[in-house]
Amino acid sequence: MRRHRLELPWLGEHRLLAIAMHIEVVQGDITQQPDVAAIVNAANTDLALGAGVAGAIRRRGGDEIDHEARAQGPIKLGEAVATRAGRLPNQYVIHAAAMGYRPEDERVPKRPGSLSSAAIIADATRNSLRCADERKLESIAFPALATGVAAFPVDECAETMIASVREYARAHPQSSVQRVRFVLFGREDYGVFQAALKKLDSR
Repeated sequence: MRRHRLELPWLGEHRLLAIAMHIEVVQGDITQQPDVAAIVNAANTDLALGAGVAGAIRRRGGDEIDHEARAQGPIKLGEAVATRAGRLPNQYVIHAAAMGYRPEDERVPKRPGSLSSAAIIADATRNSLRCADERKLESIAFPALATGVAAFPVDECAETMIASVREYARAHPQSSVQRVRFVLFGREDYGVFQAALKKLDSR
């Protein structure tokens, strides 16, 4: 498993009060991350587990994840909810709605040619971290949000998601989340996220 890690130091008066948050980028399968408390599903606003990451989560975790998620939907673009993880080796699945097909979703501004936007992806990332915090979880793993059927560019997604994690860390210095992992199935996407992490770290 390929991996890149970045430590985010805390700033100002909170520097000594909080444990540093780590960002990791790995190449692998989001459904096979047994050492994280929660994995994130790239969800739609109906919270129905269909294809892509959602389909993989349903196949490995069981239909109960889909049933529990649908019972909490629909939600707005950028929102997130948590369910139990079924047969997966995690405590929770956090469903982050970065795309949707409802009339309400169509009225939200999107990137041309995509079913999502940087603003939606940023909200979905931050709200997933908030879900983890509410449950006092120490670790969470994300896939790339909205880069499949929603057709959002992987490079923009990487910069948006990593920047959103860093912003959340600065805004919540006493967050329970100590480790954030980005899991990319393909080698090319892994390289894009790794490059984005290095780029943001150099600023």
